[in-house]
Amino acid sequence: MQTPALALLLAAAFASPLASAAKPPASSAKPANATPEIAEKQADLGELRGRIEGLRKELNASEENKADAADRLRESERQISRLQRELLELTEQRGQLQKKLKDLEFQSHELSSTLAQQQAQLEKLLYKQYLRGTPDSLQLLLNGNDPNQMARDLHYLSAIALTRAELMGEINATLDRKKALAANAKERAEELQDVETRQQQRHAELEKQRAERKALYAQISDKVNSQRKEIGNLQQNEKRLTQLIDRLSKILAAQAAQAARAAEAAKAAEAARLAEAAKQKAKPRPQPEEKEPNRPAPVAEASRPKTVEAENRYEPVASDGSFARQQGNLRLPVRGVVSGRFGTPREGGGTWRGLFIKAGSGSEVKAIAGGRVVFSEWMRGFGNLLIVDHGNAYLSIYGNNDSLLKHVGQAVKGGETVATVGNSGGNPDSGLYFELRHQGQPIDPMKWASLK
Repeated sequence: MQTPALALLLAAAFASPLASAAKPPASSAKPANATPEIAEKQADLGELRGRIEGLRKELNASEENKADAADRLRESERQISRLQRELLELTEQRGQLQKKLKDLEFQSHELSSTLAQQQAQLEKLLYKQYLRGTPDSLQLLLNGNDPNQMARDLHYLSAIALTRAELMGEINATLDRKKALAANAKERAEELQDVETRQQQRHAELEKQRAERKALYAQISDKVNSQRKEIGNLQQNEKRLTQLIDRLSKILAAQAAQAARAAEAAKAAEAARLAEAAKQKAKPRPQPEEKEPNRPAPVAEASRPKTVEAENRYEPVASDGSFARQQGNLRLPVRGVVSGRFGTPREGGGTWRGLFIKAGSGSEVKAIAGGRVVFSEWMRGFGNLLIVDHGNAYLSIYGNNDSLLKHVGQAVKGGETVATVGNSGGNPDSGLYFELRHQGQPIDPMKWASLK
């Protein structure tokens, strides 16, 4: 089960000015099944926002040399992620317009066929009327000696004239529809041209950003290569991620504990209310002069559980343990070659705490299971990083992405595309860094994955 309350809290808290791609639309911040109780949690929301903002400040305070090439690389990779999303949207819009133009072209073809048939019918009618309207025929009609024949001829000519008028009306209506279709098609064609122009501009901007990123890579290549040989650099990257995961886990655990306390309080209050009601029921019926029905105490007592429940209502993500039951059946998030395995030594020192899957740039990265995005931002050492909460303290982590396609607070389904493969964060190889964590601790993804 998804978590509307948690989505609201995390989406609002993570939507800082630093996250250029992490501000969800209004529909993500206010789910359709939101209840009035959410309005009463503003104090909790402010506290949670402060805690998460404190997390951001702690992480950013530990970073050094913000104005160096690595920071410009971060901005370049953010722009690439944004442009990739815009190009995807423009491509979808272009496809819809092309389909609309094809539909209009088909309708225009059908109208042309209808118009041709109507014109052929009109031609036949005019020919028949011409035959009936020759001087000999007219003279025969006016000078005919047979009144019955004359009446039949007049009726026939009137019918032809009426049919011709109706057919002319249909032809004019068909021409008007064809004209409207042509105007609509022209408008759609102009709109398509505008979309294609914007698409070309985004392509040009994207290529410019890629060229800038390439230049930045060349500029800091020596520095990156030397840093990759230093154990301290890798340990620092792992420390940043661990700090982030620990704080996210504490936030999620605190919310779950608060929900449990609220449920216990509501249960206790309900039990007290029922006991009081049973006690009152067991008492002898009061005399009329005592005016016992006017006592307000039971009403006030019965109203308390509702207030407690409204202030503490919360349902954790996937609290039914569905993620744990999928162990051994999950699919890896991207197709590729696993070059770094959990627990094995990594170049430069330390051990792998996840997997590195080599894959082509732009390949789709898919969520391994349903959950909700709790982090979608650039992070030093991991580039464009996305984290999904699956409930029960299980998190999946996707790093070194080229672009992030989901925002904080968005719900995702298993197999849904959440990012595209890249080499952000200064990684020399294109691929995905993938981790699984439970209660903040890394676990071996290969023990959860099915390679069939």
